Amino acid sequence: MPIHKSTFDIIIIGAGPIGIACALEAKKQGLSYLILEKGCLVNSLYHYPTNMSFFSTSEKLELDNIPFISTNPKPHKAEALEYYRRIVTSKELNIHLFEKVESVKTLEDGSHQIKSEKTTYTASNVIVATGFYDIPNYLNIAGEDLPKVDHYYNDPHYYATQNTIVVGASNSAVDAALEIYRKGGKVTMVVREEKIGERVKYWVRPDIINRIEEGSIKAYFSSVLTEITETKAIIKTKQGIEEIDNDFVLLLTGYRPNFEFLKNIGIDLSNDGKKIPHYNEETMETNVSGIYLAGVICGGMETHKWFIENSRVHAKLILDDISVNN
Repeated sequence: MPIHKSTFDIIIIGAGPIGIACALEAKKQGLSYLILEKGCLVNSLYHYPTNMSFFSTSEKLELDNIPFISTNPKPHKAEALEYYRRIVTSKELNIHLFEKVESVKTLEDGSHQIKSEKTTYTASNVIVATGFYDIPNYLNIAGEDLPKVDHYYNDPHYYATQNTIVVGASNSAVDAALEIYRKGGKVTMVVREEKIGERVKYWVRPDIINRIEEGSIKAYFSSVLTEITETKAIIKTKQGIEEIDNDFVLLLTGYRPNFEFLKNIGIDLSNDGKKIPHYNEETMETNVSGIYLAGVICGGMETHKWFIENSRVHAKLILDDISVNN
């Protein structure tokens, strides 16, 4: 239930699973809090592909020991949306959806001013749990802005009978390639590496390898997409340049956190290309006093490092530190 006031002990930016976990912990410890989310509840999960299944089992996605009952060995997207929504509604968490945070400013007294697109709040502490799914890693090639190109994949039916290129070999790219192929799409994968990566879900990796080996899915390894036209795609391979007919291109090359937002808050980032934010691993507090990080955003460009399963603990680390200093 939303609480209509402007001053809180904690403002939580992001209503993903880890932001929700932080709110649950704040409520248990008797601290006033508000979650601000620019989109819908668990916005990133909502925009995942329709048929997506998690790598983790349901118990590893649970928050605050609230049981997550799934009918599948690996929960599907729809089950996760239901689970996290029921937590928010049954626990009556204080949350404002569709309210984007525009800036966070530290005031002279050490408190923080959080300006959203709707109003301004003040909080003693801020938890940034914004994830990484909103900004794609662009290839910056000619034709990337054509209508037939997308950096997100939703449902395979859309690509039935069409010549579709899938760029990348992550879990999302492999899932898209297999699903589109099984709905009658003609799939070509363009993979920068020499083979399908080891991080691909272990029960899916043999499937994609077998489909490639039998020729059901065409794959160019050690290759890059260099240009996209209205009807063609140009691929640079070890053997030379390939030009193939093409209807759609899915650039599933990964995503990155909003580093500009972190820098504007005053959070330091590493200079080694990984852009890992500075934070204390024992408390999750950044170099800015009273501002904390939670979830996948802690990994910078290493977006595979943190996920729901291993970052749920961030909530208790943060709230224990805030309670001590409150």
